[in-house]
Amino acid sequence: MAETIYIRMRHRIQKKSDERIFLQDLAQIIATDELLSSLKNVCLYHITEQDKNIIIIDSTRLIREIKKRYKDLEIQLIGPAQTIIEVVFEKKKVALPFFILVWLLLFIGSGLTIMNFHEDVSMQTVHQRIYMMITGKEIEKPLIFQIPYSIGLGLGMVIFFNHVFKKRLNEEPSPLEVEVFNYQQSLDQYMIMHENKESIKKVDDH
Repeated sequence: MAETIYIRMRHRIQKKSDERIFLQDLAQIIATDELLSSLKNVCLYHITEQDKNIIIIDSTRLIREIKKRYKDLEIQLIGPAQTIIEVVFEKKKVALPFFILVWLLLFIGSGLTIMNFHEDVSMQTVHQRIYMMITGKEIEKPLIFQIPYSIGLGLGMVIFFNHVFKKRLNEEPSPLEVEVFNYQQSLDQYMIMHENKESIKKVDDH
């Protein structure tokens, strides 16, 4: 009776250029201890300089490589049928003048956005009216409202993004992280579909 192994491919992994990709990198494997130790070291791909930053390994390649070594092995796939490999290149150090320039652009742009929003909704007028309703006096700059409002605006953004520098406030993801996750999922799905179309086209050409 043929031995059965169960394989669950990972959705996405990261590897550096010129690295070899083994089965244990791409998938979780359920098999006997003796078979598992040899299966883990099955090489499926070698990243070269010609590869782009995204590589997709399909389950058919995985099965083909295992069958070359273990012809009588029965393979049961669980979960996704592809693994996306993101090739991570060495990051170049950012020059200090460039960093300062980008920081200034973001700071000024964010400040102008907030100022334009407050001008559109007449926030200063609102503060003046609230001050008038409470105290009965008219004042041009009701700092008693403006200062706490400015502090609250900054704290609100910190809570919204759920980060203070690199420290997370709690385990709940921020709305921005959820949007980035949804975008990444859609992007991964597109790349998988595009890869499948390319594979079908190559087969038809042959």
